[in-house]
Amino acid sequence: MIVYPAIDLRGGRCVRLEQGRAERETVYAADPAAVAAQFQAAGATWIHVVDLDGAFAGAPQNLAALSAIAALGLKVQFGGGLRTRAVVEQVLALGASRVVVGTRAAESEAFVGELVRAHGEKIAVGIDAKDGRVAVKGWVDTTALGAVALAGRMDALGVATLIYTDIGTDGMLTGPNFAAQEALLQAVGCRIIASGGVGRREDIAQLAAMKKRHPRLDGVIVGKALYERRVELADLLALARG
Repeated sequence: MIVYPAIDLRGGRCVRLEQGRAERETVYAADPAAVAAQFQAAGATWIHVVDLDGAFAGAPQNLAALSAIAALGLKVQFGGGLRTRAVVEQVLALGASRVVVGTRAAESEAFVGELVRAHGEKIAVGIDAKDGRVAVKGWVDTTALGAVALAGRMDALGVATLIYTDIGTDGMLTGPNFAAQEALLQAVGCRIIASGGVGRREDIAQLAAMKKRHPRLDGVIVGKALYERRVELADLLALARG
């Protein structure tokens, strides 16, 4: 199981938003690449990067930070405002190993299908759910679309990886929504990355146990718990390796 340390970008800085709310921002560092280098030194091979400005604005705003992080030799999973094919290909050209499409995936299956045909496993879909319903545009709008229903559609299109974030737990350090992750793993055949709520090492241990039942649980994204020093990345990586 892969542990994906998270870097959320806003105004060129490394921040976290509690439950995605712009007014609940904590700034952790001015240099995201330096943070990524610390994660790399602890043993991380992947970094999950979200351009929060891009998610709100509809197009990436922090591409210089992406380039700097990718230049370290890390694999970067990048999302936030990727709503046209041209932008997706620009982000891949700047060094992202995998891109995460969210809002447009909920709007257009044709768009996702086109990307999958062109770029295969480099395309992931982010499903951000509030009370089981898909939220879009930086979590500002909640749709009537069910998260599991959208996951099934994306799986049918050939999307290799889904990132499932439970908004209610994100940034709260109270533990992931394990039941929702389990339900999604039972519903689809593609890989799943869990996101939201990790606050202690036991959360990673529980997800590692879940992976034994569901080998398609690819990994987990960890953000605030690392920045608040509730957990140590090297320890989580060792747990995830089993």
